[in-house]
Amino acid sequence: MGIIVDVIIPVYNEEDSIGKVISEIPDTIVRNVVVCNNGSKDRTASVAESHGAIVVHQPEKGYGNACLKGMDYITNLEIKPDIIVFLDGDYSDYPSEMVDLVKPIVTENVDMVIGSRALGEMQSGAMMPQQIFGNWLATTLIRIIYSYEFTDLGPFRAIKYPVLMDMQMEDKTFGWTVEMQVKAAKMKLKTTEVAVRYRKRIGKSKVSGTIKGTILAGHKILWTIFKLI
Repeated sequence: MGIIVDVIIPVYNEEDSIGKVISEIPDTIVRNVVVCNNGSKDRTASVAESHGAIVVHQPEKGYGNACLKGMDYITNLEIKPDIIVFLDGDYSDYPSEMVDLVKPIVTENVDMVIGSRALGEMQSGAMMPQQIFGNWLATTLIRIIYSYEFTDLGPFRAIKYPVLMDMQMEDKTFGWTVEMQVKAAKMKLKTTEVAVRYRKRIGKSKVSGTIKGTILAGHKILWTIFKLI
């Protein structure tokens, strides 16, 4: 049997985009697409299922909560994957680039690969100025405190399944991505980044689309970086 890749997609009210995301995932390398429905009020779950995804439900709000629910499902499978890929369900990422994210793990024995929007091509307006600044600040602090080089906290990422389990991920909300990267630094993992394209999402962002969401996310990210020292 070859390398087994499972995909986790946390979603909240993504009925207009989730079908597009699933349709563009390269099925030649992926076994399961696990869509983690985080209390959606629309047809997100049924659209995902109609496109062949496995849907798990996590009514307790939070990006990390949704990801943890997807991990729970995969942990209970008889045959575990070699690699987990995370991406968002809003169609801002390009799922076809998953091949590029997985490649360094397969060919170079890298532990974790971050899809960097900072290194890739970004559509104008795809990220708000506060998001760009927040990413810069967070990755700069990680470099200074933990001596690890990242350019982005991009949600599109691939990681070895056993390594992900060893991390004992805990964050239930906005700190999920930075927790993973800080723990990778503390564990001295072999990491790399791959340039990825990024476009305007379908629908309104639950985080950067509101002042409250932006402030809460920024606070949680910075708190997570310093908490794990």
